[in-house]
Amino acid sequence: MRIATWNVNSIRTRVDRVVDWMVREDVDVLAMQEIKCKAEQFPAEAFEAAGYELAIHGLNQWNGVAVASRAPITDVETTFPGMPGFLKGHEGPDLPKEARAMGATVGGVRLWSLYVPNGRSLGDPHYTYKLDWLAALTEYTRAETSARPDVPFALMGDFNIAPFDVDNGDPTVIVGQTTHVSPAEREAFFALEQAGVTDVARARVPEGLFTYWDYKQLRFPRNEGMRIDFILGSAAFADAVTDASIHRNERKGNAPSDHVPVLVDLALGDDEADLPMIFG
Repeated sequence: MRIATWNVNSIRTRVDRVVDWMVREDVDVLAMQEIKCKAEQFPAEAFEAAGYELAIHGLNQWNGVAVASRAPITDVETTFPGMPGFLKGHEGPDLPKEARAMGATVGGVRLWSLYVPNGRSLGDPHYTYKLDWLAALTEYTRAETSARPDVPFALMGDFNIAPFDVDNGDPTVIVGQTTHVSPAEREAFFALEQAGVTDVARARVPEGLFTYWDYKQLRFPRNEGMRIDFILGSAAFADAVTDASIHRNERKGNAPSDHVPVLVDLALGDDEADLPMIFG
C-alpha cells in the first residue's frame, strides 16, 4: 500500500496537479490538509474519475481535511477524544471544533489526516490552543496504540512544528522568537512520539530536505524551507514501511501548494516473503 500526506493549500485551486501526482505516483491513499472548502464544494469528480473515493471534512474557506483512497474508507471520525475547540476572544470547554482532524480506516490501517493549529505567535491564544490540541492528541494516541498494538496506526499531516534544528532552514524562524521551533512545541512533538508513534520517514529521507517553503522572499529558490509535514506511525505501522520519500518537485511549476507530499510504502503481509516456507 502506498500512502501519502499533503497540505494542498486549497484543493479547488490545485485539484488537477494533486490528482495528476496521485495517478503518476500510483498512490493508494492520500491524506489532505487545508482543503479550504466545505464537502459540497470539494472537486470530487476529478478524484472519482481517477478511481478514488473520498471522505471530506470542511466547514468553511479555512482549514479542512480529507482522505482519498482507492480502497473503501470506513470508520470515519472528525474529532478525537478531548480535542479542544477554538473561537477567538472566547474561552471554555464548549468552543466550536475546527475542521482539523479526520480518522479513517483503509485496508485495516487506521489513519488520521491532521492539520495541527499554527500557533501564530508565542503570545497568541492560538499558541495555547495548539499546545492543548497536541496534548489531547497525545493522550488519544497513547490510549489507541496501547489498546490496539497490532493495528497499523498513523498520524499524518501538517504538524506546524520543526522538531530539530536541521528541520528549519528559514532564517526568519528563530527559537525564542517565533512559533514552530519553540521548546514547548518541540516537547509536545516528542511527547507525541513517546506516546507510541515514530517518524517513519526520517531514517529513509536525507536530512535538510524540507516539506514547506513560504511563498514570500524567494524562500523556495533559496531552499529556505521547513520540515513540518510528517507521517508518525505505530510500531505495527512502522514495521510495515519499506520506503519513504519527500516529493520536492511538487513545489515547482504552476500554482503549487507551499507544501509538498510525504509518501511511504507499506508491505502489509501480502508479499511472498510473508508466506510460510515449504520444504520438500
